[in-house]
Amino acid sequence: MTHAILIVKDEDTQRLALQENLSFHQYEVLQARDGVEGLSVALRAHPDLIITDVHMPAMDGMAMMHKIRKDLPWGQKVPIIILTNYDSDDSQLSQINADHPTYYLLKVKTTIDKIIEKVQEVLK
Repeated sequence: MTHAILIVKDEDTQRLALQENLSFHQYEVLQARDGVEGLSVALRAHPDLIITDVHMPAMDGMAMMHKIRKDLPWGQKVPIIILTNYDSDDSQLSQINADHPTYYLLKVKTTIDKIIEKVQEVLK
């Protein structure tokens, strides 16, 4: 069974690198450049997993995740991996955790291989 993954990132190079690696591992990859586009794709396609950045134009990843969580029952259960620069003691992290992401990964400490590992772990 092929799992669909939505990548929501405004940085083209990083989004495309993730897309290539996930496609290599036989995942169907959907893409969006900001939270508005990501929300639209997510609500239409109901992917099996969402990977999103926090800071993006139009709508940030936090607002997008909050709106996705309201789409019942899919939105409450869909795994979401947040890519952030916030450290675990940052006050912004409490806002991230309020909408129950599956994981949050620090971008500066996370390689694409680590993201792929988390995706595989979540989708087992």
